[in-house]
Amino acid sequence: MPTETFEFQVEARQLLQLMIHSVYSNKDVFLRELVSNASDALDKLRLEKLWDDSLDADVSDPHIEIDIDKDARTLTVRDNGIGMSYDEVGQLIGTIANSGTAQFLRELREAKDAAGEEGLIGQFGVGFYSGFMVADEVTLLTRRAGESQGTRWTSRGEGTYTLERVDDAPQGTSVVLHLKPADPENQLHDYTSPWKIREIVKRYSDFITWPIRMVPEGSGTADESAEPPAPETLNSMKALWARPRDEVSDDEYHELYKHIAHDWRDPLETIRLQAEGTFEYQALLFLPAHAPHDLFTRDAKRGVQLYVKRVFIMDDCEALLPPYLRFVKGVVDAADLSLNVSREILQQDRHIEMMRRRLTKKILSTVKDMMPKDQERYATFWREFGTVLKEGLISDPENRDAILAVASFASTHDDSAPTTLKQYVERMKDGQEDIYYLTGESRQSIENSPHMEAFRERGIEVLLLTDAVDEVWADAVGEYEGKKLRSVAKGQIDLDASNEDASDGEREKQNEEYAGLLGWMKEHLDEDIKEVRLSSRLTVSPACVVSDANDLTPALENMYRAMGQEVPRAKRILELNPDHQLVKGLNQAYKEREDRTELAETAELLHGLAVLAEGGQPKEPARFVKLMADRLERAL
Repeated sequence: MPTETFEFQVEARQLLQLMIHSVYSNKDVFLRELVSNASDALDKLRLEKLWDDSLDADVSDPHIEIDIDKDARTLTVRDNGIGMSYDEVGQLIGTIANSGTAQFLRELREAKDAAGEEGLIGQFGVGFYSGFMVADEVTLLTRRAGESQGTRWTSRGEGTYTLERVDDAPQGTSVVLHLKPADPENQLHDYTSPWKIREIVKRYSDFITWPIRMVPEGSGTADESAEPPAPETLNSMKALWARPRDEVSDDEYHELYKHIAHDWRDPLETIRLQAEGTFEYQALLFLPAHAPHDLFTRDAKRGVQLYVKRVFIMDDCEALLPPYLRFVKGVVDAADLSLNVSREILQQDRHIEMMRRRLTKKILSTVKDMMPKDQERYATFWREFGTVLKEGLISDPENRDAILAVASFASTHDDSAPTTLKQYVERMKDGQEDIYYLTGESRQSIENSPHMEAFRERGIEVLLLTDAVDEVWADAVGEYEGKKLRSVAKGQIDLDASNEDASDGEREKQNEEYAGLLGWMKEHLDEDIKEVRLSSRLTVSPACVVSDANDLTPALENMYRAMGQEVPRAKRILELNPDHQLVKGLNQAYKEREDRTELAETAELLHGLAVLAEGGQPKEPARFVKLMADRLERAL
């Protein structure tokens, strides 16, 4: 049969040159692409045979075969699928039907952007052309099912290709790669090595529906009279997410989790999801039983594995889950995505956004169902991942209510068992309008805080928040079911509505009694405080410092500074306990003494003690220590 020579379409020629001279580091993907094409060909043959039972095609043993010839340095990927006709080969391989590709290539060449070249491969598709990353010459032999004549396509990737009709081609398609010499420095491995082929197939194509076979090593040296060894099947074909739940054991799920997460422990929970309709996908997700060591490391890898029609695409697909669910492991298999998607495209794809929203809601609903059904497992989950999940209260307003529904917090109601906001609201005292909370480094430091005294005396429950993120989300959320979230360390706290111990008249009388002292202390401590006032939250301690209702707390100021955001330091409010003997004595001394030098030092000490009581540090620690030592010496 005559051999005809054709020129590649301009865009195809440019793409070939990009492949041949590519800086694309992961050249292993060429085998993923060829195996995926072979799998598609087998799928198409199966469908066509169903539609047309009279089709003259062999469907007795559909499979993909990989042959290695070390002497000739060739790698062949063969399938017995649908195959291609002469015209289809010219149309599918000789041209690229993508408007704008030529302009994109031109801009890329002018920019000489190596990162952009990788982006092109991700955007346009590696596909069949990826063979030229590892081969000097590619030969394709194919025959369409039902036809008698086949086609041979050959090219060295230099701008032309040849087409030849052949009579003895088997059904399906075989791609023969005449491999370049191995070059480990440029990530060009020895693809005549069986272990390397096994590794690539296991990584990228393990769950392909059809068996991927390879003739074992050493078969060529066997005795000619002996039967050739049976081909080795390289892939498991066990896509657990595609099988009915009752056909898969928990042990199989756990083994898959351990393989994906590199964890020796069983997962805490397994989540299955199957979406059908205009956009189909399946997901098999796992909640780990323990937080990974790098959960809060900025550069840690996160995301689930992305497959397209059981072909592995990406190991850590961040676009499928929000950052606050970065501990979730698993697999998502989409039916309608392109095989060749880059991370940038995934961030903009509307289907990916739909999947992300659905997966997020499924995970949160699973945790919610866990709370009443298995409290011990829920407690484990919240202990390990509650801190990171609360990040979603800040970053994901759409799911804020769902996150609050599964969140639990330590509180003064119970020393050991946490509470939900719903339970807190159900226990609120008559007349209580707000949900009270206090943040701190530990439960013990919060419980010993002066801010807690009036709440403890009146039996009002307070949430004890000890995670750094609590400072931020409590301000961002603001309320729950119409109840305002209020820090007991900010603003004026008036608890008289729930316990009328003091009348308005008595309070006004106290303000008149201490008016002179309050004004004098405000003037003396003006550099450090914005106001001095009498407190309704203190019952035991002489003084405390509080933030104004709309000011940042010191902990939040420090957090922003640690992130490199400079914020002005806010002056705080000093509150005095008018029933404490120290404050009473200070007021009496203020009225009786004209020389208030020592009194000023006492005021400084009182402010410093209030700062220390909430875990802070006096502005001048050395001066504070000296004043305290002098007072102790005089007291002996």
